[in-house]
Amino acid sequence: MAGGKLTPRQKMINLMYLVFIAMLALNMSKEVLTAFGILNSKIVESNTLTDTRNESSFLQLAQKAKDQPGQYGDKKAKVEKIRALSKEFNDYIEGIKDIAAKGFVIDKDGNYPCEQMDKSDAIDNLFYIGDRESPKAKEFLNKIQTYASEIKRIGGSSIADVEMKKIEKRFATEAVYSEKAGAKLPWLDYNYHHFPLIASITKLSQLQADIKTTESDVMTGMFQSDLVAAASLTAYQPIVVPEKTAFFQGEAVKGKIILGKFDPNLVAKSVIVNGTSVVAKAGQADFSFGAGAVGEHEITGSFNFDENGKVISLPIKGNYVVVPKPNSANISADKMNVVYRGLPNPMTISFAGITDDKVVASAPGLSKGSKMGQYNLNPGAGTEVTVNVTAKLPDGKPVSDKKVFRIKNIPGPIGAIAGEMGVVKGAKSRLEVAQITAKLPDFLYDLTFQVTQFTFKVTGSAAVIVNGDRVNAQCKAALARASRGDQITISDIKTKIVGVTANILTGKTAPVIYEIQ
Repeated sequence: MAGGKLTPRQKMINLMYLVFIAMLALNMSKEVLTAFGILNSKIVESNTLTDTRNESSFLQLAQKAKDQPGQYGDKKAKVEKIRALSKEFNDYIEGIKDIAAKGFVIDKDGNYPCEQMDKSDAIDNLFYIGDRESPKAKEFLNKIQTYASEIKRIGGSSIADVEMKKIEKRFATEAVYSEKAGAKLPWLDYNYHHFPLIASITKLSQLQADIKTTESDVMTGMFQSDLVAAASLTAYQPIVVPEKTAFFQGEAVKGKIILGKFDPNLVAKSVIVNGTSVVAKAGQADFSFGAGAVGEHEITGSFNFDENGKVISLPIKGNYVVVPKPNSANISADKMNVVYRGLPNPMTISFAGITDDKVVASAPGLSKGSKMGQYNLNPGAGTEVTVNVTAKLPDGKPVSDKKVFRIKNIPGPIGAIAGEMGVVKGAKSRLEVAQITAKLPDFLYDLTFQVTQFTFKVTGSAAVIVNGDRVNAQCKAALARASRGDQITISDIKTKIVGVTANILTGKTAPVIYEIQ
């Protein structure tokens, strides 16, 4: 295409070639366009949720300003102006999206026909006249720049410097370096010029997300610390937290009473528990008294504070249960009331009210697990296994118990062709490449079976014994003689369980039928 004097015809061919190359460069795949559409929908959905959260935060602020106008009135007024500014800017961007996407029908779920929006003409014609920025483009850039500066003007010192820098960076419109171009490009060119329409729509939605995030950040930054510090003491909820939920007769009932919204600087003037004054600490108070008789008991009292010259009392209300000393252990199989031979049956073994280090369990094939109270029982021969448990009470006295479990073998699996059981239908070609497997549906353990051998029988032909889990050449030869509607029986399926080192015997594997279609 270079060198020498070109004829008009050659010049035209060269021009068409350049246009063709440009079209290829702009021709995004449907998958990429669809990805932009999905991203846009997610951003729009997130924007709606952010609007809801922002509205909720503002309503809380409005209530605080109503209760304490001297402290919050001025900041509420600033947030109202910022919210109005944000809405105006958001609506302006929505208007640009409406103009650019005019003629494209949005579906019932609010999604654009993204695969049809692969051209850049709509945005290019809106923002450019030839290669120059249009008045609309200049207006758009001015809106972005003005938004950040207006936020700073309205918020003033109420917005921290570090937060304001984040906002200014979020809405910066300086030139951006392009590796493809090898130079800096104007911000508008870098982000919107010659991009598929769906990509530009997505970027506009993201700009709206930045607006809503800014609104949220401003409210959080301006009021979070004030709202926490100024929260009324009546919002705190005393919570009774005993050391444990039940106590033995003769034990001391120990625990703590803490405030639901804990403040390390908050110390009560006094704390009364069951009629007795206890020592108040930072946001909590310890207590100790006799457990009493077996049954449920109440814990009552009050946290007392000074606030604005008045004593505010927060009521304490809780309960605890006193239980008799245990004389039986809690032994349970985590899967069911029986244990399976050859498998590490998980079990939980404990004594109520006794720590795990004071409990000892024993049985043939029983081993300790990695967590407290967790064991694995791998039974051997026989039909029953007995688990014996001993424990030491807090006073040093021993207690013991035992429980008997039935031992069962693992039931036989069911044969399957390409994962399907029963009567499987399909073409000969499918069976020739299908894997023969075995499944154990509705079993309590997730076991994987590997087929090691099976018998392949076509009606009218001799049975073929196959080693492995796929048909061999003999099977394919017999299969070639089968007709539509004929059934092939796969039986005598031999299996082994994957991941289990022991040679575990299971019941006989049920056959599977394949009907030629």
